[in-house]
Amino acid sequence: MESLQALISDPAAWAALVALVTMEVVLGIDNLIFISILSNKLPEAERQKARRIGIGLALVMRLALLSMIAWIVGLTAPVIDFGIVGPVGEHGEPAFETDFSWRDLILIAGGLFLIWKATKEIHHSVDPTPTGDVLDKKSAAAIGFGSAIVQIILLDMVFSIDSILTAVGMTDNLAVMVIAVLAAVTAMLLAADPLANFIAKNPTVVMLALGFLLMIGAVLIADGFGVHVPKGYIYAAMAFSALVEMLNIFARRAQARKTGRSGSAG
Repeated sequence: MESLQALISDPAAWAALVALVTMEVVLGIDNLIFISILSNKLPEAERQKARRIGIGLALVMRLALLSMIAWIVGLTAPVIDFGIVGPVGEHGEPAFETDFSWRDLILIAGGLFLIWKATKEIHHSVDPTPTGDVLDKKSAAAIGFGSAIVQIILLDMVFSIDSILTAVGMTDNLAVMVIAVLAAVTAMLLAADPLANFIAKNPTVVMLALGFLLMIGAVLIADGFGVHVPKGYIYAAMAFSALVEMLNIFARRAQARKTGRSGSAG
């Protein structure tokens, strides 16, 4: 209650809330892209259900982690130290960390998983494997749904920890953190179906989204090794690539309309 009163009366708390909501929404884009691509691999009747479950689990994980802030902050304490002196930067600092916290290990594992998953999907898109009729379709769909949920849970955990640590670094007001998380997950819920449908209807966007996942995976691994890539550069590159792809989509549609009019005239 005191946190809510401070939020209402303190302009600084409102500024922190706006900044944190913006940051949480941006961080949620990564999670949403993964959920959209994964859910589109399921039968159409299962897709919306998988997205709802995935986003719901993301909310549950974030709220659960917020209730264990002290434990989350403790994840940044080193647990492994290899004691290796690696290459140094221009100011004499190590180019990468040789001691790792649980957060670092989770980010590295999540990045490797994202790269593996994106590479596998790209390979499937370029060289699709014919589907056989050996397995019963109903059981195959059920196995696929369960596998999708497990993979969503794994990535939800990685993105949730990164999201909460970002929130802790920006404010110490628990009410602000909770409101920001709720706003971000609500935005994900509203954008989930339109984004997934748009990706499904535009095959070239699928490849672009998979490229985003590769880049996000590489950034997570780099972050785990202590090499901090400014997120602004990453999202600026993603926004530019998305803009170029949108222009290509508009150009293809204009060409298709022109071809259709020419055919009708003929």
